[in-house]
Amino acid sequence: MNRNDNGAALVLGSLIALGLVWSGSYLKDAVAIWKQADRVVAVKGLAEREVQADLVVWPLSFSVTADTLAELYEALDNDQQKITVFLMQAGFSEQEIRATAPAVTDLWIDNYGERRAPQRYRADAIVLVRTAQVERVNNIQPEAITLVSQGVLLRQRFEHKTQYLFTRLNEIKPDMIAEATANARAAAQQFAKDADAEVGAIRSAQQGYFSVSDLDGYTPEKKQVRVVTSVEYSLE
Repeated sequence: MNRNDNGAALVLGSLIALGLVWSGSYLKDAVAIWKQADRVVAVKGLAEREVQADLVVWPLSFSVTADTLAELYEALDNDQQKITVFLMQAGFSEQEIRATAPAVTDLWIDNYGERRAPQRYRADAIVLVRTAQVERVNNIQPEAITLVSQGVLLRQRFEHKTQYLFTRLNEIKPDMIAEATANARAAAQQFAKDADAEVGAIRSAQQGYFSVSDLDGYTPEKKQVRVVTSVEYSLE
């Protein structure tokens, strides 16, 4: 090999060595960037609020019996009027009161030889109160027993229980979401402090669904609104 060839080989070797050094440095920086990008913390934020129900649906279920359908509907109309008068005297308007269609049963059909009921027909009906006067309903409900002394056969059924609702969820959603997000960031900051890092920008965020439930089993007019958000922050 002549001197020119030796020189070319030396130059080529130097370029290769330089390339390896640069390549190694680049890979090192790439790994560092990748590790930095992978430094994240995922946390959940909670917001809870106690609210009062603003709408109540109170069904007054009752039954009547009769020997004929004509007598049945007359008895049904009489009891419905008694309930309506009671409710209006208690302070509810006509717009807050409505009657549902009755369910009529022939008690003598398919009795399979058993003793027949004294009267053949029975009608089950409901007078429904739908109102924003939650406290008034709570105060008047115990007095509904006076309808029994007037001959109204009130019936207590689980499927016809009083319902207390909260309808203003959209009014408190923004504040609760902000509260849940702040709660999540506080958790992320505590984690970052323990990891000797600082909380960076939000990488991703997911709002959970809002739940509205009874505060307890004894005061259904009091509700608990709850939301959980999931947030992922980068760490710096």
